[in-house]
Amino acid sequence: MGRGAPRGTIALSKIQPSMVESIVSEIAASSSAVRLRGVTKTYDSGVMALGPLDLEVRQGEFVSLLGPSGCGKSTALRIIAGLATPSTGTVELAHHDVERRGSHRIGFVFQEPTLMPWANVRDNVRLPLKLARAPATDADARIEAALDQVGLAEFAGAYPRELSGGMKMRVSLARALVTDPDILLMDEPFAALDEITRFRLNNDLLSLWRDLHKTVIFVTHSVFESVYLSERVIVMTARPGRIGAEFHINSAEPRGEEFRTSAEYAAYCREVSHALAPSYAGQAGA
Repeated sequence: MGRGAPRGTIALSKIQPSMVESIVSEIAASSSAVRLRGVTKTYDSGVMALGPLDLEVRQGEFVSLLGPSGCGKSTALRIIAGLATPSTGTVELAHHDVERRGSHRIGFVFQEPTLMPWANVRDNVRLPLKLARAPATDADARIEAALDQVGLAEFAGAYPRELSGGMKMRVSLARALVTDPDILLMDEPFAALDEITRFRLNNDLLSLWRDLHKTVIFVTHSVFESVYLSERVIVMTARPGRIGAEFHINSAEPRGEEFRTSAEYAAYCREVSHALAPSYAGQAGA
């Protein structure tokens, strides 16, 4: 641990790429699921892509990161997941029950479904359990449950080429859920879908979040999507990405089409759009 690092955290400024597995530490008994302090990311080219970023997400909270392209939203997710190494700062995650065989602390849904074309839906969802060496009987039950959660139980034997774009993304979501993660990271998962499919998946995601009580951090470029889905919207500045504004979406639950067409929703969207405007104009501050 580097000099001056708070107890229970890791000084990340000296972390080497080979140490990615150990860049996060656990948050002591707390209601927080994720805590970033002074996190930055500077590439070898000298470009500073992110930070300093200070972010805390409560357990069970749904938070969206909203900002222009290149502001470090996806980089922040990869750092939380341990897929990228921050240049400086500390990353802490809530305690994970390691005795839950085949379970992961984090589930990640990428921009593309990234399915194996030679494998059917069931075997695509099985992959993380296979890598975790989960018992076959347990894996089968968990795969069935995950496919049922995303509405694809009857398509377990189908292949990716036989699925629509929305169905492929549902498989990707099931693959993330099958390990029963505490935290679900979602990197613009619905960006390439048509509006009708996107609306339907937004509703389904909210239902899953309410039922499963996961912590969700969702990256999007859409003001409308961020307001509809989130309890809290974090508006990020242009590169290097920092928090420019924060909005608590205090609407009645459960949300549905009534909220999407309400004056309250429109007002939130106007406020968030106004906060985002300087970033799209190329200003670093918001």
